Amino acid sequence: MEYDAIVIGGGQAGLATGYFLKQKKKKFLIINEKQNIGDSWRERYDSLILFTPRSFSALPGLQLSGDPQGYPTKDEMADYLYTYATHFELPVLNNMKVISLKRESSSFILSMQNGDTYRAKQVVVATGGFHTPFTPAIAQSISRDVFQMHASDYRRPDQIPPGNVLIVGAGNTGVQIAAELSETHQVTLAKGKKIKALPQSIMGKDLFWWLDLLGILDVKITSRLGKWIRQRDPVIGGDIHKVKKNVTMKGRLVEVDNQTAVFEDESRQDVQSILWATGYRNDYSWIDIEGILDQDGKPIHQRGVSTIQGLYFVGLSWQYKRGSALIHGVGEDAEFLVTNMG
Repeated sequence: MEYDAIVIGGGQAGLATGYFLKQKKKKFLIINEKQNIGDSWRERYDSLILFTPRSFSALPGLQLSGDPQGYPTKDEMADYLYTYATHFELPVLNNMKVISLKRESSSFILSMQNGDTYRAKQVVVATGGFHTPFTPAIAQSISRDVFQMHASDYRRPDQIPPGNVLIVGAGNTGVQIAAELSETHQVTLAKGKKIKALPQSIMGKDLFWWLDLLGILDVKITSRLGKWIRQRDPVIGGDIHKVKKNVTMKGRLVEVDNQTAVFEDESRQDVQSILWATGYRNDYSWIDIEGILDQDGKPIHQRGVSTIQGLYFVGLSWQYKRGSALIHGVGEDAEFLVTNMG
């Protein structure tokens, strides 16, 4: 059997795409490598609360329950996505991983880890912007006496041994975890550049209310302003104040000599643990189709439409505009793609 479309990825981007495919009465399938819809959120650290209010955190057709101006927890988001898939009766295959995507004549062939194969006229890659945890090469040369963990595996403070913990990476995740760990550990935060921060609310209104009002969320990636903003995305919320008060701030990490971290200003700090808040990279090595990636391994696309007819991407950070990084924005990107899939 050949499907009209197969969506690879059962997160918010994949589900939003499925919502619009169902509206167009397409014969489609969503492939989710997790055990259940929502697990990608449920597996994140326990204290995670989104910095976007519920009004900016819902997918098309179904609002989040609760105060629209309140902030959902990660488990609330997991439950919401599960409910979303169930509510719209989206055809999801859970616990299935695509290990190969090939083009054969006018069709795409998907090979699964369990040996199954599927065929589709069109494919939407919705694996998102937070797929494969990235740890710098320096981690391989660090003494085994130093406990190491990537932020993707962090759940709560009791996972980290007592003593000084070095957090490498000062984006929103690094700052949030540093604030939490500062209550139970001595924490050092290594940052590659000066931290830029914005408050969660301004004059009683949420930050994203202002960004929406001022049109910032609609700034395109291709514009001069968009390129400028992308290089300066700030840390959002009050955790930065707690970090500045309770955490030792350092510059870029250069090396770790035995159990001593050495920073770019040549200062040194003994550490017992290192937590890598160094982000994620997308791995597209399983796509066996030439010409879809640039020299940096990123998809070549125009608003999600790839260079290969019938192959699309959705859920990329800054896919089209600043708002693409928000769950609300993912829905807009998915609608555009499905409308233009024919």
